[in-house]
Amino acid sequence: MSELYQFLEKGGVLMTPILFCSVTALALFLERLWALQQTRVLPPRLMQVVRQLLREGKGSEIETVCASSGSSVAQVVLAGASQMGRARSIVREAMESAGRREIALLNRFVGGLGTIAAISPLLGLLGTVAGMIRVFKQVVDEVSARGQVNPGSLANGIWEALITTAAGLSVAIPVYIAFRYLESRIDRVAIDMEAYSASLVDGFSAPDTTEASDTDDASARPTRSARAASVPDAGEGGGDDVEAEPEPAAEAAS
Repeated sequence: MSELYQFLEKGGVLMTPILFCSVTALALFLERLWALQQTRVLPPRLMQVVRQLLREGKGSEIETVCASSGSSVAQVVLAGASQMGRARSIVREAMESAGRREIALLNRFVGGLGTIAAISPLLGLLGTVAGMIRVFKQVVDEVSARGQVNPGSLANGIWEALITTAAGLSVAIPVYIAFRYLESRIDRVAIDMEAYSASLVDGFSAPDTTEASDTDDASARPTRSARAASVPDAGEGGGDDVEAEPEPAAEAAS
């Protein structure tokens, strides 16, 4: 333990914020892992119960079940159940709005991991630059005092200055991996939640009567061919009522 403390001490004052970043990143990652458990986001049992109640037409029970659940999908289903019996577009919009809100909550603290992954190597680089400045100042002082430089002290100062860069990269690399993992997991949750919500929209919304009314109107209107058939032909209808006049030649012969 004492060796670790001495190692961190040689890195300089910027080792403290780097160490703080590593501890904070670990805490955020563990918290998000706990929050993204399937039982807290997409509990299979709840999803089955909602489907069964929807088939039975028990909308009020769906609201009761979802209100008692703290899962993300329950809040989306609750938004749709609260609009049950309304137009499909209204139900879909309510569920989409609730879904966006829940995805935003799932992304909470994930951006903090990305920030830590970005600034940790910068802190390490800053520590190295500060250490190199100190080393070269020491070189100038030695040259001014003795006219020569001790290679051993120069090398010792350089490796101490590089400690912060190594520490910053050691924190940034695993934190970035954790950040990308959480992002991909949230994307999968969003896709599954959207697919499940879409399967419930038709059950929550009222039957769409627009298409049926259009079909009835179309069947009530006579077709063009039927209207044409109902109008008598002028040439055919007029020939039955007009008697043929005798030809002039026949009258003269008689």
